[in-house]
Amino acid sequence: MTWCDIAAAGGQVPPETTQQAVGYPALFVLVALGALVPVIPTGALVSSAAVVAFHHDSLPYGVLLVFAVSALAAFTGDVTLYWLGQRGVRSRSGSRWLEALRGRATPERLEQARTGLDEHGVLVLVVSRLLPAGRIPVMMACLLARLPLRRFARADALACLAWAAAYGLIGILGGSLFSEPWKGVALVVALTLLISAGPPGWRRLRGQAR
Repeated sequence: MTWCDIAAAGGQVPPETTQQAVGYPALFVLVALGALVPVIPTGALVSSAAVVAFHHDSLPYGVLLVFAVSALAAFTGDVTLYWLGQRGVRSRSGSRWLEALRGRATPERLEQARTGLDEHGVLVLVVSRLLPAGRIPVMMACLLARLPLRRFARADALACLAWAAAYGLIGILGGSLFSEPWKGVALVVALTLLISAGPPGWRRLRGQAR
């Protein structure tokens, strides 16, 4: 819809146009922030947005737009965080971003990430994006190995595309099960949170058992 169409309609903007104008930029900002600060459930956001697009937007354009925005936002957040971490590695005093990354990667997970990076190269970045709590240890291993930003960005682009496709597919499947969007959103949010919390909870239980 163009501005001429809106003017011809007496200045009335359809609700769908307003939702798109606000929703997609908000999705980008939240996913990018979630890549920087891991308190936002970005997977649940992407899946929920895919559910809404599946029901309200013209298929397949709405779902494809959710995929593109999510992948670009995740890539932007990852590259920004890696750049900030590089500054900490080069600085003698480090940085709060580097220390935050160290705090989010246990020694055991970091050692596994370094081994995977040595054996499989940057391909491990693609896999780490799909594993719950797998992104930060691998990113930290790349920082300690002094991996150039350009090489990291090339591998991370593929990782973000795979990640956005996976969670977008969860949203499409959830949206196709129900005629009412809120039911699909509730399902995919519960599912993605369970996926995110499952492996860390299992590792915590194993540690307590030991």
